[in-house]
Amino acid sequence: MKDLGHVPLFYTDLGPAAAPPLLLVHGWGGDGREWSRHAEELAGTCRVIVPDLRGHGRSPVPREGNTPAEMADDLAALIDLLGAGPVVAVGHSMGGQVVNLLAVRRPETVRSVVALDPAHGAHGTEVDTIPCRLAEYRANGARSAASFVAGAFAPDAPAGLRTAHVRTLLGTPDHVIAQAYAGMYTDPGAVGIRPYSEEYLRRRPQPALTVWTSEEAAAWERTTLHVPGSRVEHWTGTGHYLHEERAERTNRLLEDWATETFPSGS
Repeated sequence: MKDLGHVPLFYTDLGPAAAPPLLLVHGWGGDGREWSRHAEELAGTCRVIVPDLRGHGRSPVPREGNTPAEMADDLAALIDLLGAGPVVAVGHSMGGQVVNLLAVRRPETVRSVVALDPAHGAHGTEVDTIPCRLAEYRANGARSAASFVAGAFAPDAPAGLRTAHVRTLLGTPDHVIAQAYAGMYTDPGAVGIRPYSEEYLRRRPQPALTVWTSEEAAAWERTTLHVPGSRVEHWTGTGHYLHEERAERTNRLLEDWATETFPSGS
C-alpha cells in the first residue's frame, strides 16, 4: 500500500520496471482483482500497475470525496511516487472516466488512454433516470446497484463472473456507491453527461483508444476525436464487462496499443 498523503492506495506492480507501464483501473463498485488475468499475462512484456481506487477493494474508505476527480488525483500521486509515468492509462466503466480525467488534469502522467465502455456520454432516457437512481443509491447503497451489475453481462459470459462482481459490489460501502455515482453524473464539474463529456474529451491531449459495446456511443465518440492516432472500436456480442468477457481479445488490444504508444527505442 502506498501512502499518498491523504488516501493510501492498495496496488500491485508487476513486470519489468523498465517496460512500458500500463495502469489498469477498475470501475464502480469493483476492485483490481478484475484485472488479475490481464496483469498476469501482460506482465511478461509490460510493467502492470493495478490499484484499488479509494473506497474500493483493499484501499481505505474516506467519509467524503469518493469521486472520479479525487480518484484521478490519487492515481496521479501514485504514478509520481512510483516514478512510473507517463503511463498507458486503461480504465473500464467509471475507471474509463477516471483515466480520462487523469489525462486532462495531469497530462504529464499519461502517455495514452484506453477507455473500455467508459462512464461518459450519457444522453436521452439514460439522463432522465439519473436523479432517481442517485436517490436510490443514497437511500440503499450497494443493494440498489446490484441489479444493474447483475444485468450487465452477456448470456455467454464466463461462469461465476456475474456472481463475483455482485459480491464485490455488495462489499463496497454504501456511501461510496452514492458519492461515486454523483461524482460521475451530478456533482458540479461532473463529466458523465454527453455535453460535459464532449467538453472534457476535447481537452484530452493524448491519443486515445475507446471501445464501446454500443454502436451509437461509438459513432458519437468518433465525432470527438481530435488527436492523431486516436480511434474508437465497437465490440458486438459482449456485455459491459467486456475486458473480462473477452479477456484474450482485450489483452491483444492492450499489447498492440502499448507497442503503438511506446515504439521500440522510445
